[in-house]
Amino acid sequence: MKDQIKISMGFPEHLRSSAAKIYFDAFENKIGWLLGGRTKAISYLEKVMDPSFAICAIDTSNSKSKILGIAGFKIANGSMIGGGFSSLVLHYGFFSALWRTIFLLVLEREIESDVLLMDGIAVTPDQRGKGIGSKLLDAIADHARQNGYKIVRLDVIDSNSRARALYERKGFELIRIEEMGPLKHLYGFSSAATMLLKL
Repeated sequence: MKDQIKISMGFPEHLRSSAAKIYFDAFENKIGWLLGGRTKAISYLEKVMDPSFAICAIDTSNSKSKILGIAGFKIANGSMIGGGFSSLVLHYGFFSALWRTIFLLVLEREIESDVLLMDGIAVTPDQRGKGIGSKLLDAIADHARQNGYKIVRLDVIDSNSRARALYERKGFELIRIEEMGPLKHLYGFSSAATMLLKL
């Protein structure tokens, strides 16, 4: 099956729902409460995900293709998880969008001109440990190089030691750790490590 896994830019429209589910399942503990639980969150993510800023691992072993993993990125002109206040208003209503925006801003990270910022990487549970995460990271690094970026940057939360170990194996270096303080009770993690891959 390994040779039937295609790493490609974006995802076909008919797999949009699958992409949203994979992303949500990977980050449910971090953003589930902010986006209103699984059903509402996935519905929102389906609307705002932009495949132009995603790289996917797709199983092409049969006629019904399936996403096995997805890696998003964020640059000056867009990100995989798009949207913004207006999208939140359309989905949740004005006042609900207002408080969600405030709490989502805590998770926002600054964009730098020569840095490709990762916007999440997720692999389906049954495919973890099979090298798909590594392939997606390699594809992200290749895409960054081809487009003139000098650095790939990501953040990994303290409770995701498995992901951090993968990033270290792929050459990412720890730059800093940011403590969440009292906000850890809301977001479900105590700290986040910023890591860089120099290209």
